[in-house]
Amino acid sequence: MIRILKYGEVENGAIFARAQSTVDVSGVVKEIIATVRRDGDSALYAYAERFDKAKLTSLAVTPEEIQEALSLVEPRFLEILKKAAANIRKFHERQVRNSFILNDLDGVVIGQKVIPVDRAGLYVPGGTAAYPSTVLMDAIPAKIAGVKTVVMVTPPNKEGKVNPVILAAAHVAGIDKIFKVGGAQAIAALAYGTESIPKVDKIVGPGNAFVAEAKKQVFGAVSIDMIAGPSEILIVSDGDSDPRFVTADLLSQAEHDKLASAVLVTDSMDLALAVQQELETQISQLARAEIARASIDNNGKIIVADDLMRAIDIANEIAPEHLELCVAQPFDYLDKIRHAGSVFMGRNCPEALGDYFAGPNHTLPTSGTAKFSSPLSVDDFVKKTQYTYYTKEALAGVAQDVAYFATQEGLTGHAKSATIRFEES
Repeated sequence: MIRILKYGEVENGAIFARAQSTVDVSGVVKEIIATVRRDGDSALYAYAERFDKAKLTSLAVTPEEIQEALSLVEPRFLEILKKAAANIRKFHERQVRNSFILNDLDGVVIGQKVIPVDRAGLYVPGGTAAYPSTVLMDAIPAKIAGVKTVVMVTPPNKEGKVNPVILAAAHVAGIDKIFKVGGAQAIAALAYGTESIPKVDKIVGPGNAFVAEAKKQVFGAVSIDMIAGPSEILIVSDGDSDPRFVTADLLSQAEHDKLASAVLVTDSMDLALAVQQELETQISQLARAEIARASIDNNGKIIVADDLMRAIDIANEIAPEHLELCVAQPFDYLDKIRHAGSVFMGRNCPEALGDYFAGPNHTLPTSGTAKFSSPLSVDDFVKKTQYTYYTKEALAGVAQDVAYFATQEGLTGHAKSATIRFEES
C-alpha cells in the first residue's frame, strides 16, 4: 500500500527520496562496446542471437518489411499515428531557431549559423512493450531540424522481425534507415559505426540500464540527449479532484517499471486517504498489475502539505519528469512551477495526452535533472557556428584594446596578432 507522509512531521529525506537502481552494468557494457568497435557487424549478429534469440541474415529493415508491417497495422491506429504526428510536428515547428547577422558597426559583421547535425541515431526500446510514440517524438524534431539521415535501431523478436507498430510509426515519421539491433550493442554501433550501420553525430531515445550506461560511456565520441532514469509522475492536487482520476494518472506511470515513481502532493488528507484506497482497487485491474504494485509499494508516496503553495514548493524540489496541476485554476500556478519536464494543466489533462498525442515531447528529463535540463526538442539536433568579419579599418579601431586584454592574460602572441597588421614592415 502507498505511504502517506505529512510534510513537516517526517524527515525531508523520506519526502524527497528517489528510487535507485543498485545494479552496476558498467563492466558488461564496456566489454560490449569494445567488441562492437572491434568486430563490427559480426558482433551485432552474435549479440542478436545471444540476447534476442534471433538468427539474423541482415541487420537492415527492408522496404518490403515496412510495407508488410503497414499491412498488419490496424487502419485506425495508422490514422491515429498520423494525427499524433501532425500535432507533434505543429508544436516542434515553433522551436526552429534562425541564423542571425549583426552589421550595425562600420566594417564589422558578426553572426551565427544554425546547422543541423548530419546524422542522428534513434534508440527505440523493445522488450516488454513497444513504444511507437517514442519513434514519433524522437524522429519528428530531427526531421524538422533538417537532419539529413535519421537512423533508427530497435531490437528484433525471436523471428528476426521488428514490431509492426514500430515500423509503421517510423514510416509516418519519415525515418531514413532502420536496423534490427538493440541494447548496448546498438548504442555502440551508432556511436562508432559498423559495416552496415553509419556512425551518427547524436544519439537520442530511452532504454534500459544497459542502454543508459552505453550512452554514458560513448558520450564524447558522439552527443547524447540525456541519461534517462525511471519514469516519474508528480500530481499536485487540491481536495476537489476526483480520487479515481488522480489514481488512474498515478498508475499511468507506475505501470512502466518497478522503479517508476508516482507521487501525489495535496493539501487534503481526505483526498490522500481516498486515493490510497482507490489504488488498491485500480492496480488489480491493470494488465501490468505486478509492475504497478511494486512501483506503488516501493516508490510511491502521498505527501500531505499545509497548502497548495507548499505543495508546489515540494514539487519544485523534486523536479519531476511529469507534473500534473489538478486544481481549479491551473494557470494561476503555472508561473510558480520552476522545475518540471512537462506540466499538465487542470483536472482533464492526464499525462497520457503528452505521451501520445498532444504535441509537446515526451522524452523528458528525469531523476531531478529538470532543474537544469529540458525536454527533447529541435534544438537537440542542431549546432551553432559563429562567424566574425572585420575590415582593416574596423580592426584598427580596436587592435590596441584587444592587445591590452591579451597582455592581462599573459598571452603576448595574441596581442601581437592584433597589432602586427599596423606595424611598418
